[in-house]
Amino acid sequence: MTYIERMKEKVQDIRKQKDVLILAIESSCDETSVAVVKNGRQVLSNIISSQIEIHRHFGGVVPEVASRNHILNIIPLVEQALTSAKLTLNDIDAIGVTQGAGLVGALLVGLTTAKALAYALDKPLIAVNHIKGHIAANYIAFPELEPPFMCLITSGGHTAIVKVEDYNKLTKIGSTQDDAIGEAYDKVARILGLEYPGGVKIDKLAQGVEPKIKFTHNDTLANSYDVSYSGLKTAVINYVHKLEQNGEKLDVPQIAASFQHQAITMITEKVIRACKEFKQNKLVLAGGVAANSYLRATLTKLCKENNIELYFPPLEFCTDNAAMIGSVAYYQLMQEDPADLNISALPSIEIK
Repeated sequence: MTYIERMKEKVQDIRKQKDVLILAIESSCDETSVAVVKNGRQVLSNIISSQIEIHRHFGGVVPEVASRNHILNIIPLVEQALTSAKLTLNDIDAIGVTQGAGLVGALLVGLTTAKALAYALDKPLIAVNHIKGHIAANYIAFPELEPPFMCLITSGGHTAIVKVEDYNKLTKIGSTQDDAIGEAYDKVARILGLEYPGGVKIDKLAQGVEPKIKFTHNDTLANSYDVSYSGLKTAVINYVHKLEQNGEKLDVPQIAASFQHQAITMITEKVIRACKEFKQNKLVLAGGVAANSYLRATLTKLCKENNIELYFPPLEFCTDNAAMIGSVAYYQLMQEDPADLNISALPSIEIK
């Protein structure tokens, strides 16, 4: 009997258990993380090793450097996660791992480790979509939250409005046509001379500043649920270059506040409109940019005005972490077949 045939049989027995324990691995970018999650909602451990200080010297994530640090961290983190949860590998029911999206070299470190564990332990392997992981962070934070609901995904690599039909089914309503919102934040921060990660710096500088600059005027996507951040990013860069060429001083807080206001407004107005059109009275915020204070405040105000219940994860679950991957892995295990050991890393992955 092949591995996948054995695992399909094992999954049937696992689904009958009262408690299911997932060992989850996340290594898509610059955080190495391993967690143990019980029944998709209860985090028994969630160990994260961040590389921010390493990549700050380069002004952004260097893929090769990220991969090498994942290799150094991954096994010690597996051991720490199990120790923290007071469990052994034999107690684990399945291995969940991020298959994509992300940096291919970084993904391969986590995926190879998960495959090796699944094979050695003869446990099911669950390949997880990283984007679904960010949504699932809210399942951990809010035990009462269940689909369906509308979700706004905001991260360094993805910006989208999706309707979460079920735990394993998403319908994309709209998305960015070019840069993701987090990517735009980082590029604007760089032109303003701010350290990586730039999004946090812009958010902090913009606090208490009334935005006065209008960088872009025409929105060809106004009647759709799609957005474009490339034009806004370019407009800010051109504005800064023009001032510098004229020898004028930059009002960095004002530029930061004005950029942030436009970036957040263009997506929040659309997600509220989507909630109304698709008759969803629950809105979930997900992704790294979900930590942004202006985004949270804007959506809180808009949702209150439109009688929409808003959910956003605590800051610890906004960043990349394995707990959210373990949550997704549990719900996939309950409904879908496990993965075979020949699966590959997927740097790009569809939202579905």
